[in-house]
Amino acid sequence: MASASPAKAAQEPFIAVIRELARAYQAFSAYSDAHVRQFDLTPAQFDVIATLGNTQGMTMGDIGEKTLITKGTLTGVVDRLVQKQLVQRSTPADNRRSVIVQLTPEGNQVFEDVFPAHIAHLKERFDHLDAANLEQLRVLLGQLRQAF
Repeated sequence: MASASPAKAAQEPFIAVIRELARAYQAFSAYSDAHVRQFDLTPAQFDVIATLGNTQGMTMGDIGEKTLITKGTLTGVVDRLVQKQLVQRSTPADNRRSVIVQLTPEGNQVFEDVFPAHIAHLKERFDHLDAANLEQLRVLLGQLRQAF
């Protein structure tokens, strides 16, 4: 594989896309995270609560697949949510190696209060995009993800 010069490599058209994607994610993350922290939750804790909401609970593996939290970090996040009495762990009788995490009544109340408030907060920023723009973004981001 022949390598291009640094100057030529820096001119690749996708470099501007990467830069804009990173800036968009940073802006979204800052906006979203600041709102979630007002509820005394970290973004990762909110992610777990939002994922567990409206379910009977999930295994740690399922939570890991459905959230943006790495497996190593997930245990600590769940530990802190247990300490806050927002989730509980249980072991099913039919599979002693599995651990189910589910919202406590207090955790469900947090979900009922915080999740709609956060969605409304995010909606303020997404409202300027029409349905066609949102769908186009979804498709393009999906294509980008599939490239990797």
